[in-house]
Amino acid sequence: MERYIPFLYLAAAASFILALKWLSAVPTARRGVVVGIAGMALAVGGTLLRPEIVSYRWIGIAFVAGTVIGVPMALMPMTAVPQRTALSHAFGALAAALVGTAEFYLRAPRIDRVTMGALALEVLLGFLTFTASLMAFGKLQEILPTRPITWRLQNVVNLGLLGLAVGSGVYLVARPETAWLFPAFAGLALLFGVLLIVPIGGADMPTVISLLNSYAGLSAAAMGFVLDNKLLIVAGALDGSSGFILSVIMCRAMNRSFTNVLFGAFGKVQEEGHAGGERRPVRSATPEEAAGILQAAGLVIVVPGYGMAVAQAQHKVRELYDVLTKAGAEVKFAIHPVAGRMPGHMNVLLAEADIPYDRLMEMEDVNSEFPQADVALVLGANDVTNPAARHDRTSPIYGMPILDVDKARTVLVVKRSMNPGFAGIENELYYNDRTLMVFGDAKAVVGSIVRELSGNGGH
Repeated sequence: MERYIPFLYLAAAASFILALKWLSAVPTARRGVVVGIAGMALAVGGTLLRPEIVSYRWIGIAFVAGTVIGVPMALMPMTAVPQRTALSHAFGALAAALVGTAEFYLRAPRIDRVTMGALALEVLLGFLTFTASLMAFGKLQEILPTRPITWRLQNVVNLGLLGLAVGSGVYLVARPETAWLFPAFAGLALLFGVLLIVPIGGADMPTVISLLNSYAGLSAAAMGFVLDNKLLIVAGALDGSSGFILSVIMCRAMNRSFTNVLFGAFGKVQEEGHAGGERRPVRSATPEEAAGILQAAGLVIVVPGYGMAVAQAQHKVRELYDVLTKAGAEVKFAIHPVAGRMPGHMNVLLAEADIPYDRLMEMEDVNSEFPQADVALVLGANDVTNPAARHDRTSPIYGMPILDVDKARTVLVVKRSMNPGFAGIENELYYNDRTLMVFGDAKAVVGSIVRELSGNGGH
């Protein structure tokens, strides 16, 4: 059976590449998922046939443990996809780091420098990604404060810690017999992962998750070099490069640099600037009044955000889409690249509600249509609709491309309160003369609007 392993690995690698290609387009996405699953099955099957495996007992135990952890994760609601992704990165990175640790104690000191270099990289990236992903999970789940936590000389401390960890790894490459240094090396990586995430605010969390995905992939690729497993090298490289490319795209979408994301304190300046400031008046409306405005609209652009996700309002939004289109209105959905808390979050939620995918428009395509829109209906999208990004040089989001909802004839904002969004900054859209705030849970408000429109016979 051993001679079949290279063919299984080759088929698995080809499946992973095809899966990534097909997942990049909506019409072929389902095929991409199926091929990706098939590729993983081939990879696992080929690995189980390797002659180095002399007993399947511990593999069976690990399989059961993974199932016990994985099944509840799979049942997490769609709104918790970002948290689930962070946990997946954490477990994947921990697995790579533990394999690297085991290999070190099995092989040291008789380990060549090339292998030790790959092993050090694997352990460093694996452990720091593990704790960083857990911290990201805590922030996304709001177990930890979502605002940036900073202190004096923080970047100096962080860079110093990373320097110590890298220095320890380099020393271990040169002197692998110094096994006493390995626990300190691992501990520094774990601590750096925690401190890496603490100063990062919620608005940057989608980019951070993507970057952690890249780190976990690179750790797996390094593990492939240590174990001489070509499939791990290919799969890890694909994972690492795709995560890195996505991070670059997201940073460009937010007009942010990597260093700014990793070492910035998004929202801190604004928070301090408005400390003790006066509350400005806003105009509010009831769901019934909002229904009356929508009833007279010819073009409605819905802007979904995390508020819609938290309220699980996507199915009510589908009902609203149905009643408005039945009444003759044109309804489109504007998707910001970083809406929600991870890339594609809004697309997944709207697809779950069977909203036609051709109604979803990217930011670059939909922004020119806002001046013609009768109503822009904002459902909990905060930071990505803030006009301050266009003109307020003192705002921490200055320069970030936004959805131009303030150019619509009427803006309806559905929001629970006037509290700032995940970035911790005020949205000046709410004080616009053409903006009406409809306070309440998105699911309840949209449900009331739908009932009102249905009761009145629609458009």
